[in-house]
Amino acid sequence: MKISHLTSDGKQAVLALVQPGELFGELALIDESHRDEFVEAVQTSKVILIPRDEIVRLMEEHPTVSLGITKLIGYRRRRIEQRLKHLLFLSNRDRLAHLLLDLAEDYGRQNDEGVLLDIKLSHQDLASVIGATRETVTITLGQLRSEGYISVGRQRIVLLQPDRLAESVDRLIRKPKAVVA
Repeated sequence: MKISHLTSDGKQAVLALVQPGELFGELALIDESHRDEFVEAVQTSKVILIPRDEIVRLMEEHPTVSLGITKLIGYRRRRIEQRLKHLLFLSNRDRLAHLLLDLAEDYGRQNDEGVLLDIKLSHQDLASVIGATRETVTITLGQLRSEGYISVGRQRIVLLQPDRLAESVDRLIRKPKAVVA
């Protein structure tokens, strides 16, 4: 799922990607006003609505639920701050490399080639996340491919050398969660 905002001129800015099983919409617990963001499924999905009052009750009765939601809000804030720093200080190439590494950590599956990003995102989706144009993302993906870091197919990206890619942008990486043949 992707959480997006539509600008007044009709451009989509992807604010976050939501993993399966992950809670979203948590800001409704703090601020009940109407939100401008929308959520779009990028894969077949099931969404379960938990009424705000029920979550508040669970948080009051179970401190671990409160702590978990607080940690989630903190984690998302840290991710947004990091993306803002990237937008302000990094080149398109480095922003895209960081995004691909983030996706590898959250959606990566080890295969024979390297780390397959097990999420379907278009070049436009990638551009919307890093604040670039689709054309820039297409060119930059081509550069990363010619440098030997990635393999690109139709809505399919494999990080061939994630460690080297991370090194090229001065980043430490976590390994993908699952190892699948």
